[in-house]
Amino acid sequence: MTVTNNPSNPPLIVVTRKSPLALAQTNMVMTHLSSVMPGQEFRALKVVTTGDRQLEWSLEDKGGKGLFTGELEKALLSHEADFAVHSSKDLPTDNPEGLTLAGFLPREIPNDVLVLREGVETPSSIATGSPRRRQQLQRLFPQATFMETRGNVGTRLQKIADGQADATVLAAAGLKRLGVENFPGLRFEVLPIEKSVPAVGQAAVAIQCRVEDRVKFASFFDKDTARAGRLERAFLERMGGGCHVAFAAYYREGRIHLFHDSTGYRTVEIEEGEMDAHSDAIAEKILGELKINV
Repeated sequence: MTVTNNPSNPPLIVVTRKSPLALAQTNMVMTHLSSVMPGQEFRALKVVTTGDRQLEWSLEDKGGKGLFTGELEKALLSHEADFAVHSSKDLPTDNPEGLTLAGFLPREIPNDVLVLREGVETPSSIATGSPRRRQQLQRLFPQATFMETRGNVGTRLQKIADGQADATVLAAAGLKRLGVENFPGLRFEVLPIEKSVPAVGQAAVAIQCRVEDRVKFASFFDKDTARAGRLERAFLERMGGGCHVAFAAYYREGRIHLFHDSTGYRTVEIEEGEMDAHSDAIAEKILGELKINV
């Protein structure tokens, strides 16, 4: 995968996972950077992460933290790559020393999608490895049993079509980026935010770089997504910092939507003028008011 405007320039290397969704998102990033850096060549470096190799691992048991990001970050630190492309929801809240977030692409639709086998109205078995999704789905389908599932989007869809479970949940953004609008034997239902609050950073593509390069690249990315991401990640940091923490936070238009098993769904209005300078204080204050243990 290469985007080239002027082959005479040294290429900038963009490191990515090899999954179809990761490659689609990397192509989006390279196309965007090509439009704002005329004459620059970009090349993709595809790597396999620990999380990709260890398909038998339970992400809940292993914690999930850094399993899909570590190898990409090593490529940045060793100067094998200039950018790393991540699904923002996979990123721990702390960057390794020497790395930072350059920014985000504009956020896509953040909702979860319930994928049901045709003929199933109320699922009795749901396949998901996400504690966040499981806790919210238990409130929607209290009779359901849950099982963990791994694999890329196509693999997960096929498992439901084959009858390994009645349903699963996937991100609407990932389905859209892969061009998946339907699948034989399945039907899709978009879940409202109030029923399934997205993971922190869900639907946002994050671009990571070395600290010394951030000033050169930060202006190329979406400011609104960065502001929302900064606030959501402040909440997650106080909840343990990993992508498999059973907590959800999504910011939109002056309001933070939250889910925790101890409180259920909550939404709180936030003064937008406070966000940039006070994200950490806002998160601490709201979690304290809601009595969510950290």
